[in-house]
Amino acid sequence: MKKIYLALSLIAVTFFSGCASVPMASSEQDNALKQFQKPQNGNAGLYIYRNSFVGQALKKNVYIDGKLIGETANKVYFYKELVPGSYALATESEFSENNIELPVEAGQLYFVEQYIKMGVFVGGAALKKVDIDTGMKNIKECKLAKETDLDIYLPKQAVAQK
Repeated sequence: MKKIYLALSLIAVTFFSGCASVPMASSEQDNALKQFQKPQNGNAGLYIYRNSFVGQALKKNVYIDGKLIGETANKVYFYKELVPGSYALATESEFSENNIELPVEAGQLYFVEQYIKMGVFVGGAALKKVDIDTGMKNIKECKLAKETDLDIYLPKQAVAQK
């Protein structure tokens, strides 16, 4: 009987710690962005990443100003150059979107971590800004994901766009 419980436990651990995959960018692009160069043309640079043990089997969407940037998995990141200003970053959660406002200045790099949090039925996600040292360290452990090329918006922004 103990062997059955052990086998079921191993299956459950494997299921819950499985890894999700998303489309990835080239290793050349990834390596170039890990040099953390100052953004050009008066822009700001934004790295959004996920680097956590929890929720490795989950994929979660990330939006900037309502536009889908892509879907995250563990140990992936996105990079965007942004015109200085304030941006609404969002990620999906179990019952609603989780948003943060991020003001950005020209020539600066910003790092935002997406993390998985416990939910009632499935894990949700949230975002938080992190300091540059923490962000650089975590980006080095991640790989660059491809951005979506589809114009997909959060429902409330899609209505406002028309």
